[in-house]
Formats: sequence, C-alpha cells, structure tokens
Amino acid sequence: MQTITQPTLQEELVQRKIKRPPALIYLFLAMIWKKLFIKKYRVHFDYKIDVKKIKKPFIVISNHASRVDYLYTGIAFLPHRLNYVAGYNEFFRSHLAGVFRLLQVIPKKNFTPEIYTIKEIARVLRAGGNVIVFPEGMSSISGHNQPSAIGSGKLLKHFKLPVYYTMISGGYLTNTKYCLDDRPGQVNVEVDQMFTPEDLERMNEAEIQATIDQKIHHDDYDWNKIARISFNGRGEMAKNLHHLLYWCPKCGSELSMKGAGNVIKCSQCGNGASINEYYDLVPLNDDCVIPKTQTEWFDIERRNAYKAIQNDNFEIQEHVKLGMLPKYQFLKDFKTSEIVGEGILSFNREGLHYRGTKDNEPFVLDMPTELLPTFGMCTDVSFFTTYIDGEYYEFFPDHEVTGKWLHIVEEMHRLNGGKWKNFPNDPTYI
Repeated sequence: MQTITQPTLQEELVQRKIKRPPALIYLFLAMIWKKLFIKKYRVHFDYKIDVKKIKKPFIVISNHASRVDYLYTGIAFLPHRLNYVAGYNEFFRSHLAGVFRLLQVIPKKNFTPEIYTIKEIARVLRAGGNVIVFPEGMSSISGHNQPSAIGSGKLLKHFKLPVYYTMISGGYLTNTKYCLDDRPGQVNVEVDQMFTPEDLERMNEAEIQATIDQKIHHDDYDWNKIARISFNGRGEMAKNLHHLLYWCPKCGSELSMKGAGNVIKCSQCGNGASINEYYDLVPLNDDCVIPKTQTEWFDIERRNAYKAIQNDNFEIQEHVKLGMLPKYQFLKDFKTSEIVGEGILSFNREGLHYRGTKDNEPFVLDMPTELLPTFGMCTDVSFFTTYIDGEYYEFFPDHEVTGKWLHIVEEMHRLNGGKWKNFPNDPTYI
C-alpha cells in the first residue's frame, strides 16, 4: 500500500500561483485599515499625481519605514489593488498566513535571488495587476534607509512598466525597530511617478538602481528636526535603543549603553541623553558627549566597525540559540521560528560560522561574506536572520549585540568585494 506524504508548508508555498487580490476582500480590508489607523497615526497624503488616472498595469516602489507600511501604501493607491512582495519567512506565522493568502502576497527570500518570485510578479503583471516592491528588502532598522537590494534596477528594466513611488516620512518614528510599541505622531506619504517606460528603456540597470536609491533616500530623525512632530512614546522613548546605539561616544566602551524609559546612558562613565517627544537627544549634563541625532550615532558605530575589521585576524563570537521554520504547523503566539538548537556563532574574514546543535544532533553552518550582505531583522532588533543554501535561520544571541554584528557583517561584505555597496560618499570610509 502506497504511503501518501503530506507536503510541507514550504512545498505548498512555492506551488502557489499568484493572482490579483480579490476586489471585495481587498477594498473591505482597506476600509478597516482606514478607520483603525489613518486617524490614529495622523496620516497625510501628498499627491503629485492623480492615482485614479493611472493606467494598469504598473509597479510601485516605496521606502520601507516600518512594519505597517502596507497601510500607507495600500491606501495611497486606492482604488487600485496591489500585490505585495513580502518576506518568505512571514508566511509561516499563523496570524499572517491567512491574510497573505487572501491578498495574494508574493513571497521573497530577502537578499537571495529567487526565480519563483520573479515568475509570480510577471504572472500578476501579465494579468493586468499591479505589484509593490520595497527594494530595501526589509523595514528600516535605524530610521534611515539602506541601499536597495542588488537586482532592483534589473527588475524594473525587465518589465519596462510605469513605476510610481511613495515616500513615507514619520513611519519609523511611529513604529521603530528597536521598540515594538506604537508611538502615534504624524505620518506623511508623498505619491509620485519615478519612471516612465521610456525612462526604463533609455537607462541602464545601474542608473535605474541609483535613481531608486536617490528617490527613496530618507532619514526620519533629520526629517523631524524640521517637521517638529510630537510622538507619544508614553515615557519609553529610549526603551531598547541600546541594541542600536551600543557604543559610548565619551569613553568609547562598547555594549555599555542602556536605554530605558526616556534615557540612554553608559554604565561605565555615566554619559547619556534623554529623548524628548521629538526624538531629540538631550545631553544629561554639560559633560556628556552626544551626537546630534541617532543616525549620526549609528553611522559613527559603523565607521568604528569598518576600522576594526581591517585587522586580518578580526573575529567575533557569540553563543546563540538557533531558530528555523516549521515544516507542517504554522507558528503561533507571534513567534518567528522554532528553536531547534544552540551553539557558537562566529564571524571573520572568511564568513559566518555556526558550530552547535540542531534537533539534538551536531550541526554546522558556513556562509562566505560575498553571500552575506546583511542580516535580516524581521520584527525587532533583538535577533537576526539569514538564508543559507535556501534555508531560513534565526540567531538569538545571549547578549544585546545585534547592532554591532550588523555593522561588522555589512562592512566585511563590502571590504571583501561584495556587490552590495553603501551609498556613494558615505562618511564611513573617510
């Protein structure tokens, strides 16, 4: 008697044929989003074009400010329906899986070339649908965006369709990556055209990619120095900020900062700042040494990491728990993976290395730097993720080191000749 093998969630996912999202469901959910969030977040739309006159099909590009950008972009383009491209790993979470299926969301393994994703984007566009892509690959970690993922220019060049974009300002300050609490203030969404088909025909892939980076380049902290929008952090404006701002600008110690309440402070020397409702960094006293903005602080840390990895013998290690996606049951309770093992994660000039266990057996992982441009951080910054040989892995460090590891991995990729470069004239390399 032949045994029937149940397909895994992974097998079912890549067998899906994506269609346009059903009109009634899409518009009904959009109506709910408008009632629940547009007023709450004080969302303002600034239209440079009349979206009702847009002819189908088309592609939308957006900066990726936060985990709720679907609200801003989806509503901005009504009555048009958009097929979203979202992180592959998110399809395994029970509270998202059903909605993603209903709305015909297209899965993409972040920072990994995927033929399936391109095929399904093409399928939607051929059917007269519209697709939205966040070319940064994940929502902003620090409040300012990073360069778009390799291949973004190639994608648009291939389809040669009208490309529109949204620029979201205030989205990160409303929903930061270091603290999952909502901080309502104001969100501005600018809507305009980025490319005509004629533009894409004339430009090469590199020019298109550079234009994407230029059009969606944004820093929420700099923006609010001028906008002066008050955000309601409920007395927790610095909560968990030390995951990102881990270095003390005064004594130079690392992993000594602690963000709690409205204050981030060094445990070694007492240097610190309070953060007000505008996200201003206000030194605790006249002796404190504090950068002008969180972005400037974050970028100094990147420069420090770049200098550190010039040593040929550079290496960092951390004990981690290892997480992977389930095969047959969706993740519940907002989890992002199942813990399957633990071990030592190290990183050096050769790449990323894990030596530990998986399912109570010895397990080894290795990934060269050229294949590891960055880490994903799918919900907050307390852990990081990547794909190795197509498999999704999450690493949960014992210590709050994710910001430091992020800088080191990205800069080692670039130092070793990796294709994902920083913005031109970035101060990191001065």
